[in-house]
Amino acid sequence: MQTVTERFLRYVGLDTQSDDRSASFPSTEGQLALGRMLVEELREMGAEEAQMDENGYVTATLPSNLGPAAPTLGLIAHMDTAADFSGAGVKARIVKSYDGGAVLLNEQNGMELRPEEFDSLRACVGEDLIVTDGTTLLGGDDKAGVAEIMAAADRLLHDPSLPHGRIRIAFTPDEEIGCGTDRFNVKDFGADFAYTVDGGGLGELEYENFNAATARLVFRGVSIHPGSAKNKMINAIRMGMEFDAMLPRFEDPAATEGYEGFHHLHRFEGTADCAELEYLIRDHDRGRFEEKKARFEKAAAYLGERYGEEKVSCTIEDSYYNMKEQILPHIHLIETAETAMRSLGIEPVVMPIRGGTDGARLSYQGLPCPNLFTGTHNGHGPYEFVSIQAMEKAVELLVRIAALTAENAPKK
Repeated sequence: MQTVTERFLRYVGLDTQSDDRSASFPSTEGQLALGRMLVEELREMGAEEAQMDENGYVTATLPSNLGPAAPTLGLIAHMDTAADFSGAGVKARIVKSYDGGAVLLNEQNGMELRPEEFDSLRACVGEDLIVTDGTTLLGGDDKAGVAEIMAAADRLLHDPSLPHGRIRIAFTPDEEIGCGTDRFNVKDFGADFAYTVDGGGLGELEYENFNAATARLVFRGVSIHPGSAKNKMINAIRMGMEFDAMLPRFEDPAATEGYEGFHHLHRFEGTADCAELEYLIRDHDRGRFEEKKARFEKAAAYLGERYGEEKVSCTIEDSYYNMKEQILPHIHLIETAETAMRSLGIEPVVMPIRGGTDGARLSYQGLPCPNLFTGTHNGHGPYEFVSIQAMEKAVELLVRIAALTAENAPKK
């Protein structure tokens, strides 16, 4: 039986970054390559109905060893990694028994992972960490979750002493670009409720997330030779800068935490002739979320009045909403996870997600789906790391949740 670490190190070797500019679904071929690998492994370990459909969704079934009365539990993770930083050619290595100091990632450029900058390191002293060489992200978000579900499935299939009802597994593509559940068929999946395994440090348990939208601004200028531009040129880049300056500085991600929302300038590119800006708008509170969107529209309308309506375009598209109101009627999911954690000596850390998961959208599609930790820290960048001990605890947690779900959850 392969360890969760062995699985994880194999999965991060595949480049599965998603691409929001791709016209295909899933958006990149690397996700399909990982999907094929997972299907083969699921079949080898004895899972039933292991398959990848035409949209890149990998699903499988672990049959109940308690009979048909127990509810069906879903376990879900996503295969893609973020496009914020390179995910190609990941060179992962293990730091044994982390001593609490700086971790040298790249000797050539002196790049270090330091606890003074990344406080979560302090909670991992004595643990074995998996890090990058500083040239790529690691991919723990969410290949740690994938590896943990796979390792838990292997244990459940090969140890008949571990009680569990029917379990449905799903690995989704394109979560990082907000499309992870676009073509996911909740009815066919056939779970009564589920957990995404896509969280952070040990003990994290999340059932609140941001309301999320993407705003796309297009500014069309008048480009002319700068030598004869007086009273003629309208610089689209400066129009974009003017728009950004109209937004509150204190609502930038670098100035917010906890339940504080933000707007994040995610992409800015263009020329004097045409400039495009893309923002992520986030807030846990639905009212403040709508206020943020209205502010964008008001600022765009002002610039339209100043430069001409045809020169300014603002499109805002909602991505997902706070899952809290969908989870509260199924609070037994949180209670089960907390009980399972404490039985393993893990203190639950119930906290809001400063982001989103597939579970947010799935909860609104009729599949209540809170989120569990993976042991990953500093995702989406070169300082990402994963605690091996936390990954192992996550595997134990999934096995324990499976038992408690069959024992305590409301029956069909």
